[in-house]
Amino acid sequence: MPRTKSSQRWLARQKKDEFVKRARKEGARSRAIYKLEEIDRRDHLLRPGMTVVDLGAAPGGWSQYVKSRVGAAGRVLALDILPMTAIPGVEFIEGDFTEQPVLDLLMQRLQGRAVDLVISDMAPNMSGVPSVDQARSIGLAELALDFADKALKPGGDLLLKTFQGAGFNELHAAMRRRFGKLISRKPQASRAESREIYLLGKGFKDI
Repeated sequence: MPRTKSSQRWLARQKKDEFVKRARKEGARSRAIYKLEEIDRRDHLLRPGMTVVDLGAAPGGWSQYVKSRVGAAGRVLALDILPMTAIPGVEFIEGDFTEQPVLDLLMQRLQGRAVDLVISDMAPNMSGVPSVDQARSIGLAELALDFADKALKPGGDLLLKTFQGAGFNELHAAMRRRFGKLISRKPQASRAESREIYLLGKGFKDI
């Protein structure tokens, strides 16, 4: 089957992408690992012994990095609607985070223990209709925030990906109410043409 023009452009971009090349060289699961690495170094997200939940984890780049930082004493729970090849020391749940039984299972795995950090790189399957895609992305971010409300310990942190557009200001305001500090980050590994932005809430207030 001949490649479409869009797939040809994607392949050409991948070949030139310094972070794709680096991921292959270093054995990382995806280029997204470098987004988290930059934010961690700048904002001191991770430390040994933490309990971290990774939403939208597949193919596992963020979980891979988090496990290397929290060490053997830390705990990493990862969730995605897609399958993910096992990572030693990472507990994985395959399921749709928008479905209540999957959320219930995740909460059961936590066994009532509060979480130090929730990270979410979730994004919807893009329909190509901007208004629809934006609404879906904001919806996923809101679900991640709702989960953080239930799971984070006081003083905990939330890092989530979202996209600038309709609903962004409301999401930003909701996070500001819940955290002592709210920071916006666009790592170097985020492509310049992308509207994605990462919101980091530090110091959960448990309101």
